[in-house]
Amino acid sequence: MSDSVTVLYFAGLREQVGRESETVTLAPDVQTVKDFLAVLRQQDAAFNTVFSQFPRMRVAVNKVMGDLSTAVQNGDEIAFFPPMTGG
Repeated sequence: MSDSVTVLYFAGLREQVGRESETVTLAPDVQTVKDFLAVLRQQDAAFNTVFSQFPRMRVAVNKVMGDLSTAVQNGDEIAFFPPMTGG
């Protein structure tokens, strides 16, 4: 099993982070989406701005919608979506 996760960024997030996907090594103490976001924010200052929106952001782990408490593990795919508006 891989010791990393695949991270996907959709819509406006893709432009904000400057890439549509990446592979990130999963630290041993990361167990939830919240833990994972904390690591991302420490590794790249740009993520502080991007993920400060998280209360309105959506996340899916392995194509299943989740939240900050959703478990993550090696080999997972974590996808982040910006808030959607209706109209």
